[in-house]
Amino acid sequence: MVRYKKSEEKRKQILFAAFQALSELGYDSVTLQVIADHAKVSKGVVHYYFESKEAVLVELLEWLTAKIFEKEFAAVQEQTTATGKLQAYINSAFVSPEKNRSFYRVYLDFLAKASRNSVYREINQRFYDNCTSISAEVLLLGQQEGIFSQNLAAEQTAPIIRAIIDGCLIQWLMTDKDELHAGFKESCFVTIMKVLGV
Repeated sequence: MVRYKKSEEKRKQILFAAFQALSELGYDSVTLQVIADHAKVSKGVVHYYFESKEAVLVELLEWLTAKIFEKEFAAVQEQTTATGKLQAYINSAFVSPEKNRSFYRVYLDFLAKASRNSVYREINQRFYDNCTSISAEVLLLGQQEGIFSQNLAAEQTAPIIRAIIDGCLIQWLMTDKDELHAGFKESCFVTIMKVLGV
């Protein structure tokens, strides 16, 4: 059991190193050796856990998107009103300038490859399906509370909520100005509330 725990910790160490390397250098510049250097282990150790760079990156994308969904879902579950849930969802997505910058640099690299990589595309689709479930929960509760438009169908509207969140974060990233982070977060909330009919 101790051996299993150590091996899981080592895998996570390698995945985190891959994340750091991707954030700093970009997808095309990252090799197994670069990942090993960031993890402060030998390339052989990386090979022991992952047979290729692609294997590391597939698991990294799965790990990252699952971790983000779990955090956002937990934040939303702590709230009891639709407005509270939406605010918690957005706050959880807009973590901090540093964390958002690191994540979106990596995530955009993956998205660029996803159009030609069915594995990345499938992982991303699962992530968006999970995000849609959060958005649908917020919308349906708001409709029950009478604050969101009854004319909105969850199947069509829920994906738009995540699209606005990601769109605002990507636009913020392109400004390269940390001080605008809070403003984009507020605009994101206001825009989604307008879309939902408030």
